[in-house]
Amino acid sequence: MGISTPAPPTTFTVPYARMGSQLDEREVGIVREVMASGQTLSQGLWRDRFEEKFRHHVGTRHAYSVTSGTVALELAIHLLDLEPGDEVITTPQTYQATIQPLLNYDVTVRFADVLPASLNIDPDRVAELITPRTKAIVLVHYAGLPAQMDEIMALADRHGILVLEDAAHALGTVYRSRPAGQLGHIATFSFHSSKNITTLGEGGMITFDRDDWADRLERLRGNESDAVFVASDQTFGPFSQPPAGVLYPGRAYTHECTEFRRAGTNATLSEPAAAVGLVQLDKLPELVARRQAIAARLTEVLTRFDGIRVPEVPADVVHPYHLFTFLVEPESGIERDALLRRLGEEGVETYLRYFPLHLLPEWRAQGHGYGECPVAERLWFEQHMNLPCHPSLSMTQTEHLADALTRALTALSR
Repeated sequence: MGISTPAPPTTFTVPYARMGSQLDEREVGIVREVMASGQTLSQGLWRDRFEEKFRHHVGTRHAYSVTSGTVALELAIHLLDLEPGDEVITTPQTYQATIQPLLNYDVTVRFADVLPASLNIDPDRVAELITPRTKAIVLVHYAGLPAQMDEIMALADRHGILVLEDAAHALGTVYRSRPAGQLGHIATFSFHSSKNITTLGEGGMITFDRDDWADRLERLRGNESDAVFVASDQTFGPFSQPPAGVLYPGRAYTHECTEFRRAGTNATLSEPAAAVGLVQLDKLPELVARRQAIAARLTEVLTRFDGIRVPEVPADVVHPYHLFTFLVEPESGIERDALLRRLGEEGVETYLRYFPLHLLPEWRAQGHGYGECPVAERLWFEQHMNLPCHPSLSMTQTEHLADALTRALTALSR
């Protein structure tokens, strides 16, 4: 079944989110404070404060900010120490940044199908794909609804596998009394403009408990090499110590490198961005509450109609609704594409997120293809829909969306 939508209106009455949070004078004021302080705009106190607050929010020993969620994933995947021949199990239902770094490694990627109730990775399918070469599981909490982490971590513990949780959708998510970001061995967050909070459009965070990873990540994001160094006094001709005032001798006079892993990079989140992150993190409860209120109104409408399925939120889960997703059962007689067209005509902008990754050309070139993840494929091509659900939607817009959805489903149900 193809996907076709009408030419969109010039403007939408209910637009999809380009901005996932809200900014006001609090953010403007703190940026002004940073700029007027005369202090460094890089690697300063604001970054330290943001990381400390985030660490306490998530409940991990370490939290390191970086320049984007994609960079966070790149560095986190590097810390998994993947070697040629290793295998990584991941989900097809996510944004490409979740697994794109794996294309740079000589590893086998195995896509585990998703659960039709949540669009998250299916633990039973993960169990079937584990082999003695499996090194890691890379998953996402789709839309902010957490994956079944107890089952996944039990598998990981049994087989000695590392788990990376992409929590780009999941700031504000709670799973059985624990926040997303402390559920696996390492986690990444995104502060892109569309996410639940932002650090001036781009930014990311990596959270974990391991001290050895902290030492490596500190060097990596600060333009130093990730390598193994051993103490060794060095001289350079007649020079046995650096001259007074030298800017950066590093370990040149004190160490030898015995193993090189990767060159470092500059992944430092700027001071104004970190300061905005502090304010945004304080606003997270109200931002999540607004998303949840919109989601509740939409759920109220959708549950009136047969053949419409809204993912259930377990009682021990807090869902921040980064995305509002629902499924249209073909057996109901309602065609998903027809519903998309109707909503577009009503001035409601919709997106389908995300195209199954194993069907992208770069992954097809790795041997993946249609039929590999039939649940994810069926849901995306025939059933999957996302509706606008972001804090900037006014009550008037929310009611317009609810009314448009009611009219469209009523017409298509006949």
